[in-house]
Amino acid sequence: MAERLLEVTDLSVRFDTDDGPVHAVDKLSFTLDRGEVLGIVGESGCGKSVTCMSLVRLLPETAVISGSAVFDGVDLLSLPLRRLRSIRGRDISFVFQEPMTSLNPVFRIGRQISEVLTRHLDLSRADARKRTIELLDLVRIPSPERRIDEYPHQLSGGMRQRVMIAMALACNPRMLIADEPTTALDVTIQAGVLDLMRDVRERLGTSIVLITHNLGVVADIADRGVVMYAGRKAEEAPVRELYAEPQHPYTIGLLGAIPRPYDGEGERPRLREIPGRVPSLRELPTMCAFADRCPRADELSRSQVPELRQIRPGHLVACFHPGPE
Repeated sequence: MAERLLEVTDLSVRFDTDDGPVHAVDKLSFTLDRGEVLGIVGESGCGKSVTCMSLVRLLPETAVISGSAVFDGVDLLSLPLRRLRSIRGRDISFVFQEPMTSLNPVFRIGRQISEVLTRHLDLSRADARKRTIELLDLVRIPSPERRIDEYPHQLSGGMRQRVMIAMALACNPRMLIADEPTTALDVTIQAGVLDLMRDVRERLGTSIVLITHNLGVVADIADRGVVMYAGRKAEEAPVRELYAEPQHPYTIGLLGAIPRPYDGEGERPRLREIPGRVPSLRELPTMCAFADRCPRADELSRSQVPELRQIRPGHLVACFHPGPE
């Protein structure tokens, strides 16, 4: 039986603004086992990144966080900030979406990776440089002895993303949070980054939380998928089952929006869109958040908030009328 590494329970995140509160995440729960890859998927603004940033309290002071996030027996949300800082970068690492905004353009990449090693592992400068070269080699950057002294602008987008992964892996973290790690990359480079992350999981046993809007990425690497909509969990299932038998109309809509290849016969397949817009997050919902965009919505959907229920082992859905299309 798999060993639990992270258990998030009733996580809520509210931002207090001059125009009133914004409820970015509402009572979200999920788990992550050791060595598992969990994909969190949804369109922009659904709360994916806020969820993961809140786990290590990297959100601005206007954020009000409640719930619990128990990592290896310790609740991250109630830890003193000083102790939490020792966990960030060492036990829990991040790979952010755009490396050019995460890497410092005036420092060589070797210095930026070495800083993680000297801070958390107390290595000497010589040992940190040696370890940095090993990490660059691990993430398949050619000629690491030369690349270590280059600046971020001298590297391609794919190489910069690999540097970010090397930095995240510097202390052999138990959990890696990858926030849209392939968004700005072309298809070929994207495949290489995903292959690298898969290799990291297999070689180092690192658990990965993958945040993405791309269902193809989830299918390629994740073991389980969590579909978020308007700050709440809409559906959760093992990835194969999520694709083969989606139950929530929103999940079905996302899958229907994936481009299909044209075989040269008949009409070209058209992209299917989900009509309408994401609801405002300024007020907590009093009905199904997806009701105004859902072809199955009825009076019940417009008067109550659906609770998550298990339709089969490991497959949960928050819908009054679940089922295949």
